[in-house]
Amino acid sequence: MISAGDFRNGITIELEGNVFQIIEFQHVKPGKGAAFVRTKLKNIKSGGVVEKTFRPTEKCPQARIDRREMQYLYADGDLYNFMDTENYEQMAMSAADIKETMKFVKENEMVKMLSHNGNVFAVEPPLFVELEITDTEPGFKGDTATGATKPAMVETGATVYVPLFVNQGDVIKIDTRTGEYLSRV
Repeated sequence: MISAGDFRNGITIELEGNVFQIIEFQHVKPGKGAAFVRTKLKNIKSGGVVEKTFRPTEKCPQARIDRREMQYLYADGDLYNFMDTENYEQMAMSAADIKETMKFVKENEMVKMLSHNGNVFAVEPPLFVELEITDTEPGFKGDTATGATKPAMVETGATVYVPLFVNQGDVIKIDTRTGEYLSRV
């Protein structure tokens, strides 16, 4: 159990049958009345954000999120298949749940499976990936002062905006959290 007075960003709590992560918190001491804690909570499973206030003495059970490393094997229709490299146990997840997080992940790459009480609810891709560009307009010189970009398709099928000098066949580094181009490899 954790009291509202001890809330910090990133802590996960169980509330009303759901698991929430604290995005933002603020201790408020008004001139009149008792102090309270104003929070912004993100529902880990649905992604929705809610605002809630707590008395500083209120207690909530702290949620335990397990992260297990697994290897992404392949996509089969609307299922993504993963394997635990320790016991070779395989697992499939629906594309509807995780398609957005898998757009930069190649086959045979390691990902983290997030679960709560044994129920897997999300996939965490590696922070940075290196992918080859399969399709983009030819690069050309000039006009680099403006920081212009062009769309490029990478080997996983995702589209990334890259600088004009990047060509088809180049390998680039991408931040999976934002989907932004970082550098050429």
